[in-house]
Formats: sequence, structure tokens, C-alpha cells
Amino acid sequence: MRVNIYHKMFVLLILGLWLSAPVWAGNKRIMTTRAAQVMAERAIVESVYGLKIRSTEEVEDMIAVNFVGKTETKTSATISGVKFEEIVYDEEKDVAKAVASLQLDQITNIDGKTLSLKNKVFRRVAFATSTPSQAGPLKALRAAEIDAYKQLVKRVVGFTLESQTTVENYMLTSDLVKTKVLATIYMGEVTEFGWRENGDGYVKMVLKVNEVGDLLGQAVAGEDEVIEVIGAGAQVDDFSAMKK
Repeated sequence: MRVNIYHKMFVLLILGLWLSAPVWAGNKRIMTTRAAQVMAERAIVESVYGLKIRSTEEVEDMIAVNFVGKTETKTSATISGVKFEEIVYDEEKDVAKAVASLQLDQITNIDGKTLSLKNKVFRRVAFATSTPSQAGPLKALRAAEIDAYKQLVKRVVGFTLESQTTVENYMLTSDLVKTKVLATIYMGEVTEFGWRENGDGYVKMVLKVNEVGDLLGQAVAGEDEVIEVIGAGAQVDDFSAMKK
């Protein structure tokens, strides 16, 4: 009799688990959190190993509506030792957050230079989602991050500016300004990030001048001890609508 009771309890337990499986056995949570981890790994690589940046900006006739800006980045590295200090998943919003850290004594960066990191801990945060409608804020934050990298390059490495102006009969008939950036950047640290009230993303990024001088092999003139920039990124393209 006792055996039969235990057998029935076991069957009921298995049946209960099988019936409730669809509630908790889905892969959306797994996929979303893993995507956030990959994004955090990329952030660590970009901070420590570095990334290549190609950027152009163009303004015609001093009218903002004629502004065109484009930035592209690229990185590729083999790296080990990345740890995840925190992984959080918001079931309601389907958004995952991953905090990654890396501690190394030295690394050969994107320019082939061996940098002494002195076991400094680098820490980055990243987000991901499986729901397209939730991706807007995350895309805006990534755009802000890339904008911050671009601004650091312009401050530290420099940029090329081209300008052409034509005046006829004392009247401005054409004016064109272009800036170009093509460089690598590394050791940028994110100190703050978030979203404005209008939904635009922002990222504060810093670069320590003494570290920059060591990397470039020269002092960075005219800068404070820490270079700080604020990158911006938008969710909605209302600029293109205005142009139309």
C-alpha cells in the first residue's frame, strides 16, 4: 500500500511539472540575458583593447537641416578573463542587464602596443532585449556610446577639417564645412549613462590624460587630468522628417 502511495505521488509530481513546463521552460529569458552578456563583452573589449573609428560630419550653408553625420566603428580581439558580476532580467519589459569586468596585468591592444594595465579592473554595463518594441532606448544608448568615443578621438587624436566658402557680390553663395576622423581609441571608461526625459540616451565617458600620454608616447597639450565627454543618441529620427 505504501509503495502505491509513493508511486502515485511521484506520478502526480511529474505530471504537474510537465503541465507547468511551458510557463518556465521558454528560451526568451535565456536568449535575452545571453545577448546582454555578449554586449557587455563587446563593451569591455572596446574599452580595453580598443576600436577603430571612421567618422564624417558635413554642414552646408550654415543650416542645421543640411547637417550630415556618420560614424562607423570596428573591433576584433581574442580576450579571456571576462567575468559577469551581475545579470538581471526584467520579465515584464523583456530587458536584460549584464555587468562585466576584466582585470589584466597587460594587454596587446588594437594598435599592437603592449599596455601595462597593472591589474586595473575595467567594468562595463550592457543591455539587450528580444522584443523589438523595447529596443529603442537600447539603440539610443549605443548611439550615445559611439558618439562619446568619437568625441574622445577628436579631443585626443585630432581630426581633419575642410572648408570651402564662396562670396559673390558681397553675398554668401555657398559654404561647406567637413570634418573627418579616422583613428583608434582605447582605455575610455564610462562613468555615467542613462536617458533624458525625451528618451534620448546619454553616455559620459572619461579618459585619463596620464594614461593617454603613455599610450601616444607624448603629452596631451591643453587638457586637464581627465578628459570627459558626453555622447548623445536618439530614439526617433525627427530630423529626417523635418528635412522632407
